[in-house]
Amino acid sequence: MNEQQVVITGLGAVTPIGIGVKAFCEGLETGRNGIAKVTQFDVTDFRSKLAAEVKEFQAVEWIDKKSAKRMDRFTHFGIAASAMAMEDAGLESFSFDKNRAGVIIGSGIGGSKTIEDGYSTLQENGPNSLNPFFVSKLLINMAACMVSIKYGLKGPLSAPSVACSTGSNAIGDAFRILQRGDADIMLAGSSEASINPLPFGCFCATRSMTANDNPENACRPFDKNRDGFVMGEGAGIAVLENKQHALKRGAKIYAELVGYGNTADAYHFTAPEPNSDGMIRVMQAALRDADLEVEKIGYINAHGTSTVLNDKCESAAIIKVFGDYAKSLKVSSIKSMIGHLMAGAGSVEFVSTVMSVFTGKIPPTINYKEPDADCPLDYVTNVAESLDLNAAMSNSFGFGGGNACLIVKKYEDIN
Repeated sequence: MNEQQVVITGLGAVTPIGIGVKAFCEGLETGRNGIAKVTQFDVTDFRSKLAAEVKEFQAVEWIDKKSAKRMDRFTHFGIAASAMAMEDAGLESFSFDKNRAGVIIGSGIGGSKTIEDGYSTLQENGPNSLNPFFVSKLLINMAACMVSIKYGLKGPLSAPSVACSTGSNAIGDAFRILQRGDADIMLAGSSEASINPLPFGCFCATRSMTANDNPENACRPFDKNRDGFVMGEGAGIAVLENKQHALKRGAKIYAELVGYGNTADAYHFTAPEPNSDGMIRVMQAALRDADLEVEKIGYINAHGTSTVLNDKCESAAIIKVFGDYAKSLKVSSIKSMIGHLMAGAGSVEFVSTVMSVFTGKIPPTINYKEPDADCPLDYVTNVAESLDLNAAMSNSFGFGGGNACLIVKKYEDIN
């Protein structure tokens, strides 16, 4: 069976530095810092005090008020980003076969605020006081399901949950569906809204989040003095489409999705494998899938969490995969600006990577001051750079050892 070519025709993003792709990209290019003291609850007794919150988001701009009350914040984000992507792709006003259009939107924690509220209600007022809509608010698959319902999309539907690699896995799974010819259009990505006391406190307990209370240097991937990640929230959605289907309807094409890799460390529930084996194999798998030589990759949107181990291991893995060419690669981590969106990270970083290939603008790693001998690559630091990119890679590595890698190639209209 011949594999179908897959292109990106629409993008949507809800992020701590901008709602909508235009605002998000402007924030990236100017090095906007979306990290500040948590405002959603009192962090006085928490080890970490900072987060990258989505500000000025109004769910009722995307969802009617009654329905919005029956959904958790992560579902609000997913619907909003999907609506942006659908509009961007020109699909809200275009007639297409909805039996051949599907949705894959994942989440790591789902409705954590709903869970906390529900437990409080149960403890205070007993089981008969629980609202039946708690169920539809807390389930991880609700963002995907509500988007499917909103647009009447009756093709493949799923909601992966693979910690921090969730978004990249969702996009990769949708990519495979389109390659097989099982759909014409897929909305794919992830959403997370876990800046709530319980998940925030749990990650504080792992000591993987920074205790630094200065937003200007709290998140500094690849810097020698990095000491942990900053939790963020948000959603990223891409419209992936069969190339011939997109051309037939005259769609705008941002780029081509050409490679996907997925591996497991099978090592530890939080720490990356010390020899970076899983990271190495996932990048190699994506390159094989894309049928690209390493020299064709000009930029890597790194997972770059600002933790000591992750940044060291990822840098080592890039050097192993790319060899002598590694020193010619541009590498950056947008987590320095938006924090770690947890399951939302991979999809928002994919949106950023697609836009880098489309516009030739590489976002910086801000807050970078002191080089680390364990991270010896050519990081784009503090100021965005311009580069004509043939192809770019986006890495995602999750707790539990799940690794995902996506490769985006510049679209060339040769038809």
